[in-house]
Amino acid sequence: MYIIFAIISKYAKITKVIKINYVKKGFSMNIGEEVLLRLKEEINNNEYEKYIKRLKYNKKDSTNEVAYFIASNIFISKWVTTKYQIKMAELFEIISRIKPNIKIDIDKRLNNQQLNQNINEKRSSSKSTILNPSLTFESFITGQSNQFAFTIAKSVAENPGKQYNPLFLYGGVGLGKTHLLQAIGNHQQNLGKKVIYTTVEQFMNKFRSHIKSKSMDRFRTHFRDCDILLIDDVQFFSQKDQTQEEFFHTFNELHANNKQIIMTSDRPASKIKGLADRLKSRFEWGLMADIQPPGLETKIAIIKKKCELDGIILNNETVNYLAVNMGDNIREIEGTIIKVNALASILSQKITLDFTINAIKDQLEEKRKNISIDDIIDVVSAELNVKPSDIKSKKRNKIVVYSRRISIFLARNLTPNSMPQIAKYFGMKDHTTISHSMKKIKEIIDFDEKVKLLIDELSNKIARNTQKNNKIQDK
Repeated sequence: MYIIFAIISKYAKITKVIKINYVKKGFSMNIGEEVLLRLKEEINNNEYEKYIKRLKYNKKDSTNEVAYFIASNIFISKWVTTKYQIKMAELFEIISRIKPNIKIDIDKRLNNQQLNQNINEKRSSSKSTILNPSLTFESFITGQSNQFAFTIAKSVAENPGKQYNPLFLYGGVGLGKTHLLQAIGNHQQNLGKKVIYTTVEQFMNKFRSHIKSKSMDRFRTHFRDCDILLIDDVQFFSQKDQTQEEFFHTFNELHANNKQIIMTSDRPASKIKGLADRLKSRFEWGLMADIQPPGLETKIAIIKKKCELDGIILNNETVNYLAVNMGDNIREIEGTIIKVNALASILSQKITLDFTINAIKDQLEEKRKNISIDDIIDVVSAELNVKPSDIKSKKRNKIVVYSRRISIFLARNLTPNSMPQIAKYFGMKDHTTISHSMKKIKEIIDFDEKVKLLIDELSNKIARNTQKNNKIQDK
């Protein structure tokens, strides 16, 4: 015991000496700045000037356990956290032999006037658009639903204006189109290229403003004098004839000069009503890549990544519950995580599954009204790649039997039908076969967590589809 105590005492003295020596050398006031300067030597100058140089070391609140830096906005905070948090901790350890956690806070003292001034200065001095630096390829979670779009986007970012020009990304709301769009922009901007990012709404507003002020030359110079044009939500060009005309000429000018154009939409160009045929044709010149709703495993990975970036701790049960119940909109899922974390912080409570269920129950509307067995069969057949007619048939191959049992299980749990009624639907003699199928699925669920998650996911997808169809019928 005495030996252990002596070793601990000796280590404590050594640590103390290190800290004192560091003070004597005059570094204690600027250890954070020293870390940032060393980081500068290992990254490209553009990144340092745009992001790292703008950090301030918070010596007052920093300890041996946590080193705090202050960023001027949330974009810089997230970008630095995502890309250089681990490296900064390693540099601290090299300098001081202490490896703290790195936290990038946002400067709350900046008032709106100061923020607006900073933004205006950035706009006037920078030759590129202000992008969200946290939207990078590194922070994008890939899965089967988005792998193709991700690969193509990365290829365009590394070799713009060549093979895939324009690149047209399309898919539903909140699936990651804007993330990939800005990831391309961030990659090229970090290489010193001039990038313009705009939504169609912003494009139209600028167009109207410059027409009113009779300064269309400035408008055209702004959008045509760039290396990369990123334009979000092109479906909103629909029925806007004058704006379409202007964008048609902007597109032609950029394309003729081998400048890369990347666009996003919630649907393929051919299905955008009110879009001029000549624009549809040009949008299809390059490559069109769709992003499908993420699978369950991808959603789980996205939630875990979001928690890692924001320092939020969720157990596996809670992660799975959110992935299953929150639909496919990634922005909505991320917003829900932030809401749950904020509520837990306010109430000083730990985030548990029960806490999460109570926190978001108002978001989860009653979705299970008017579900039919046909609705169930449609979703199950699509998810498990089995024909609906096979599920209702007497075929006995493995995947069909499995799909049929899951359909029966869901029909019993999601509809008011009795077991004899379900047996009649599937052409079975009596309810004993239904009871046997229910028992088999319950046994699998108890043994295999993935099957349980699959059934939960199917349940929610069926409910969402039914609700959507009901709304369409109401209209």
